Amino acid sequence: MNDRASVIVVGWTPDEFGEVALHRGVEEARLRGGRVVVVNATRGDALVDDRFADDEQLGRLTAELASSGVEVDVRRSMGADVGDQVLAVAQDASADLVVIGLRRRSPVGKLLMGSVAQRILLGADCAVLAVKPAG
Repeated sequence: MNDRASVIVVGWTPDEFGEVALHRGVEEARLRGGRVVVVNATRGDALVDDRFADDEQLGRLTAELASSGVEVDVRRSMGADVGDQVLAVAQDASADLVVIGLRRRSPVGKLLMGSVAQRILLGADCAVLAVKPAG
């Protein structure tokens, strides 16, 4: 029997997509008696990447998570591919589940820019839960 606590990795961005993923990840951690590893990643253009949290956004995230009742580790990273960064954290943490927020994109947008969600869905060694905001 495995006594290791479940590890839920959440790909987080400071927007509605990241928030829905975060809330679901915390909920999954509570259900499984596990912990959450939050990943906020960028390709390195952090100064122009509005999905890479600034210090104020990170402070709000940390305060929100402090009252969640689950153990949380927040990681920020930069690299060539955001999906690969989330996958690397999932592998490093021996994740049982990765939770990501989905955003609507046009077929042309997917073709030209690739998809972080698709990269994670296809590359993860564990289950992936893709969620989207209501509405």
